[in-house]
Amino acid sequence: MHATNVRNLKKNPSLALRQAEESPVLVLKGDEPNALIVHLDKTMTEGEQSVRPVLAATLFQDGTLSLGGAVRLSGMVLPAFLQYLGDLGIDVVRCDETTGHDVADLDRWLAS
Repeated sequence: MHATNVRNLKKNPSLALRQAEESPVLVLKGDEPNALIVHLDKTMTEGEQSVRPVLAATLFQDGTLSLGGAVRLSGMVLPAFLQYLGDLGIDVVRCDETTGHDVADLDRWLAS
């Protein structure tokens, strides 16, 4: 899997097309996945297998799928999918409004 941003795609679209011959190219807009370039000469099975991890990562990042659901959709094993998310810069653990309270409770418990 290759990745590029919109600026680099505008500067050198032929590079992205050459890379797509090897594997799909994920196009990022800012830090967010925006598009996927897939070479059309590949068979549908090859294309599906290469698109599934990207789709799963995007749906997980958007909160549409849980981690387990994304792993199943990707067709990868959990450790490989976690590494894949890390390579894309997608956080697995998300902080919410209760995180600060949980950390304070943990600090008090550890101090006792």
